[in-house]
Amino acid sequence: MKIGEYYDGAALFREEKIVYAQFLKPHRVLSTCRLNGGLREDLQYLYNHQSCEPRAHSGTDLCQVAVKEPERYQKRIAGKAGIDFAKSASLGTAANVNNAAVAEERHEGLQVVAITTAGVGGNGGRAGDPASYYASENGIVVIDRPPPAAGTINTILLINQELSNGALVSASTVMTEAKSSVLQELMAPSRYSEGIATGTGTDQIGIACLLGTRIQHTDANKHSKLGELIGVAVRRSLFEALNLQSGLTPDSRRSSLAQLLRFGETEASFIGGIQQLLPPEVGDLFEANFLSANHDPVTVAAVQALVHVRDQFVWGVSPSGCIHEIMIGHAALVASAVSGREIGRKDMQLKLGSFEVNLESASFLELVRRSFAVGYAVKWSGRFDD
Repeated sequence: MKIGEYYDGAALFREEKIVYAQFLKPHRVLSTCRLNGGLREDLQYLYNHQSCEPRAHSGTDLCQVAVKEPERYQKRIAGKAGIDFAKSASLGTAANVNNAAVAEERHEGLQVVAITTAGVGGNGGRAGDPASYYASENGIVVIDRPPPAAGTINTILLINQELSNGALVSASTVMTEAKSSVLQELMAPSRYSEGIATGTGTDQIGIACLLGTRIQHTDANKHSKLGELIGVAVRRSLFEALNLQSGLTPDSRRSSLAQLLRFGETEASFIGGIQQLLPPEVGDLFEANFLSANHDPVTVAAVQALVHVRDQFVWGVSPSGCIHEIMIGHAALVASAVSGREIGRKDMQLKLGSFEVNLESASFLELVRRSFAVGYAVKWSGRFDD
């Protein structure tokens, strides 16, 4: 099925488990494709293909072929779509290509089109996180554990004016920064550390620009209009793709628990930990009304602030000698928000007691749970008092 045609130079199609761009005129392409990747000017197609389901499907024949025999894989996929594998560059994913999001940006005669599929829940990572394998003379050596199979952000970018080789590389850096900015705003957690994800371990890109145009770009940095359009188009398409694939939206991140996932918190451990700090009847009341407490916007904002304060200590911005004073002070704000009452910060600090917080995940999560317990314990106390 034809999705659209752009600048009389590229057509976009979606068939069974594949979305692909066909070049109607010559394009210069920069891609991460293992077989026909790098910088090419002889390609006619650029495609993104779903090779498996996002979860529990990595043992399939197709998935194994994609990893171990890329030429055989590309021949198989391209052949089924009726395109020439030798003239195509590929991106691979476990995301549903029916969820591919298309965003188009224009300025005067300049046109940029981004086509993105995205999943980040299982494979999100932060640059510099511990690796899972390395290449040796004897092949791939697994260091600790195989990386999760699910979670890939793939973007095809079409540009209707010619870019130099260097400008294509510059465009790829803007695409990466745009992707990372979206994940930062969504506070998407890394699955390999306590940091915010900057991407996934399997992200791929393909950039194609029309050749022989009157205007030729020698850069695509953020100061240029081209760089701006790339950033806006990639961000728009990624936001939509994450929503379509997994419901990851700004609204879905309005949750105290969502802010704590990167520290290893789960719904069960969060509720259970708070219940242990409350009288049984109050703990049961909290469990029964967890959704309300978890999504309360004032409480979420206080938890977000506390998480950010911890990050500032981890990053070395705030001095380590002030950890207890600052963290307990902000925890008191969480407790006050949970209570829904105008209770002073000093009073809440006293209720938190002498708990010695540090930057370890277990200690930080215990501080958050204590804050919730302190606030919920007084939420309805004295409610009929004059």
